[in-house]
Amino acid sequence: MARKTINVGLVGTKFMGRAHSNAYVSAPKFFGLKADVVLKAVCGRDRDAAKAFAAQWGWERVETDWQALVARDDVDLVDISTPNNLHKPIAVAAAKAGKHVVCEKPLAMNATEAQEMVEAVEAAGVVNTVCHNYRRLPAVALAKQMIDAGELGELYHFRGVYLQDWIASKEFPLVWRLREELAGSGAHGDLNAHLIDLALWLVGPIAEVAGMMKTFVPERPMPDGTGTGKVTVDDAAAFLARFEGGAVGTFEATRFAVGRKNGQRFEINGSRGSIVFELERLNELGFYDNTDPAGRHGFRLIHATDPAHPYVGAYWPPGHNVGYEHSFINTVADVVNGIVDGTDVHPTFADGLATQTVLDTVERSAASGRWVAL
Repeated sequence: MARKTINVGLVGTKFMGRAHSNAYVSAPKFFGLKADVVLKAVCGRDRDAAKAFAAQWGWERVETDWQALVARDDVDLVDISTPNNLHKPIAVAAAKAGKHVVCEKPLAMNATEAQEMVEAVEAAGVVNTVCHNYRRLPAVALAKQMIDAGELGELYHFRGVYLQDWIASKEFPLVWRLREELAGSGAHGDLNAHLIDLALWLVGPIAEVAGMMKTFVPERPMPDGTGTGKVTVDDAAAFLARFEGGAVGTFEATRFAVGRKNGQRFEINGSRGSIVFELERLNELGFYDNTDPAGRHGFRLIHATDPAHPYVGAYWPPGHNVGYEHSFINTVADVVNGIVDGTDVHPTFADGLATQTVLDTVERSAASGRWVAL
């Protein structure tokens, strides 16, 4: 039987376009993928910029219209790395064209859009996934294995924060992430989406939430220097959660934590032990084993670089760290193999809808000042 080839079409040439391009180039070099990957076409609004991007990363063709990219007969997988307002139309069109779909997070602008996307990919029977890349860091994947094996026992707490400071200056311009019509929400959808996905994956479904949201700087300079414009999303969001399994959770996301560049941290406490993870020390997982003999209690540091740890065997010897970019490489490896095997690649769009539902419910809670059930 001839070896399968997967031709990829990428929409978006900025930060995530670079991260995804690197992953498509690198994954075949590290993993024994079940198909060959071809960087067939990339789409960007500026043709000259897109051509330069394509030349840098090895994309064969350039498009300036995402509809033209989706319609190409030589594209099997559409990767959506655009502002959030384009996620639904591209994903639905790609599914209807029979293409597999990878979509950046959050999945959609709201749960209504996310539901349409789920229906489209399920009707088409195509492989679909949301790029919540932090699931595929070895330390986080190891945490999942430990929880599933019962090493934490009954789960009591999820405690998560995601702290950045890149818009803390009032002079920072009104970029697309600060406009509701393009982003849907601010720190909430951008950062809390990651925490929610991890919490749902590691702890389980959320039953109800109580949230608050805040915009600290209501107007900002326009990027082109033509006066100021209104900020229409949150700068910070925090909420409490009750999980269906009985655990409780706290979540905080902000872009005003001065000094924090990418400060994601979560801790999970259970009857038998606890784990703690910090993204800025992403090769490490803290573990407290409450079953240790008396006199030996204390957090131990697991350096998640051993071949026994998830994904690590594809890379370097123990102690030779992996980085942020490897989470995307690991994602591409799972996507390619999932397409060949015809298996779900989690988080699927249905998983993304679950995250989006929590995001939307927190917004309703913040507006009402009350606990709201999902």
